[in-house]
Amino acid sequence: MNETLMSLKNRRSIRKYKPEQIKNEELDAILEAGMYAPTAANQQPSVMVVVQDAALREKLSKMNAAVMGRDMDPYYGAPTIILVFADKTKAAPVEDASLVLGNLGIAAYSLGIGSCWIHREHQMFDTKEGKALMKEWGLTDDYMGVGSMVLGYPDCEAPKAAPRKDGYVIVAK
Repeated sequence: MNETLMSLKNRRSIRKYKPEQIKNEELDAILEAGMYAPTAANQQPSVMVVVQDAALREKLSKMNAAVMGRDMDPYYGAPTIILVFADKTKAAPVEDASLVLGNLGIAAYSLGIGSCWIHREHQMFDTKEGKALMKEWGLTDDYMGVGSMVLGYPDCEAPKAAPRKDGYVIVAK
């Protein structure tokens, strides 16, 4: 099996990270992979916001946890968060941003970096606090939070893949 297919098959969500920050070269390669995700009509509606500042990371963690009504770190201690936003006025913003997130996770795995796709960014950035952050980052009200990819060096074994469900594929005739 080729390297790409192996990465797709073996990537797993990591939920425990070492505190050390990933290298800039690794981050740049992962971001580039996100930039090359396919988009409807090549509209490229997504924007990635990289967060590595500890104080901002903590603020985002609290915002995300508040959506769930829980007191925990939904980013699992990962030192890097890539927030993915999409322009709501484009043809397929959620789908396109989801492909960006998928590329980020696969690229991270291929470099030995742990990752996990986190949700609730839509709700986080639909708040007054979230909209203020978006404005600070130059994002207008045309943008919505879609999700985030957390990155870091794993501090655990990768989980085993669950068996694939029966009926996952139907061949139409």
